[in-house]
Amino acid sequence: MEIKELQVRVDAWIKEYGVRYFNELTNTAVLMEEVGELARVMARKYGEQSFKEGEKENLSEEMADVLWVLVCLANQTGVDLTEAIEASFRKKTSRDKDRHHNNPKLGGMSGR
Repeated sequence: MEIKELQVRVDAWIKEYGVRYFNELTNTAVLMEEVGELARVMARKYGEQSFKEGEKENLSEEMADVLWVLVCLANQTGVDLTEAIEASFRKKTSRDKDRHHNNPKLGGMSGR
């Protein structure tokens, strides 16, 4: 699925099943909540915490929830995520094209 299609499908779902978008501030708070849930799973799966009894390792579900709310915010604020990610690639490439290769902490050229 392309990013644009994702934005269109989320918008259609909201209009059919969700009645309307939550306001931007509410969705920002929901996004933070979902990121927290993802962080909890990451801490238990890859960190030093262990899962509590009954907790499940639902990494993909939590990532999808974060993406869903982010798409909602993009839709309601008029952000075309395809254009935004293309601009981000250009920015990062321009800024970081040599930076990571030259980072000895990453085993880059300077660290060899």
